[in-house]
Amino acid sequence: MRLFFALVLASLAFSSCTLLSNTGKSLAFWNHKKNVRFTKVMKSKDNDYKLRMAEYYYVKKDYDHAQQLYEELFPIFKASAQFEDLYYKFAYCSYYLKDYTNAENLFKGFVEVFPNSQRAEEMEYMRAFVFYKQSPKAELDQTNTTKTIGFMQAFINTHPGSARIKDATEIIDKCRAKLELKDFESAQLYFDIEQYKAASLTFNLLLNSYPDSEKGDLYKLFVIKSDYQIAVMSIEEKKEDRFQQVVTDCNDFMDRFPESKLGKQVQVFLNSSQNTIKSLKNEQVKKTS
Repeated sequence: MRLFFALVLASLAFSSCTLLSNTGKSLAFWNHKKNVRFTKVMKSKDNDYKLRMAEYYYVKKDYDHAQQLYEELFPIFKASAQFEDLYYKFAYCSYYLKDYTNAENLFKGFVEVFPNSQRAEEMEYMRAFVFYKQSPKAELDQTNTTKTIGFMQAFINTHPGSARIKDATEIIDKCRAKLELKDFESAQLYFDIEQYKAASLTFNLLLNSYPDSEKGDLYKLFVIKSDYQIAVMSIEEKKEDRFQQVVTDCNDFMDRFPESKLGKQVQVFLNSSQNTIKSLKNEQVKKTS
């Protein structure tokens, strides 16, 4: 019985391998046939035929072959009625192939060549959108994120009635959130490595840069924590002034975020700083008496 099952399994395995091998050969055959056909298209002297084939490849989402044909036909149809549609699809080929640098140039160029086209608004939006597609994780360089915000805002300003305003606004909000996260991580790194002066400065900048942030109370708490550590590590002559700065920070927190759940933590720093100031003043009195 065991021998029987072993033979069955071996037979199935052999059949599977044969099927995979045949499938691979079939795919290779069809790809070869497809490439042979494309080569014939490229060699054709009939530009109208090439344009029809470019349309065929574009509809089939074979953007690589479509792009090659459009690129060759670009200067030939430049003064023709078909040029706008060719340019439009040529730009999208780069976009779909994730060649965003070239796509951005082509979207920009389309608007410059056809400023009155019904597609011009779409192309302006897509130019901004390709920067968004290149926006990386928060910890990386955010040049493209910043550009996205600028171009999306310009789109909103120049097309106030556009149906794309909602999408543009949402993208701007996402980009600003990413920039805020990057700034927060940078500030927190200063705090974690005990560079408290840099941390205090950076968290204060966060508060000023994102005044409506939902994390504003957290940023202010980090300012308090940073200034408290600066005060603790200060020389005796500067301790009182620096603990007074913590008191000022805490009072500012209470005024700005009266409903914050972080208020209890702030109260601890406030009480500690006030008590330390009293102790320092008492010591000064003893020394002078």
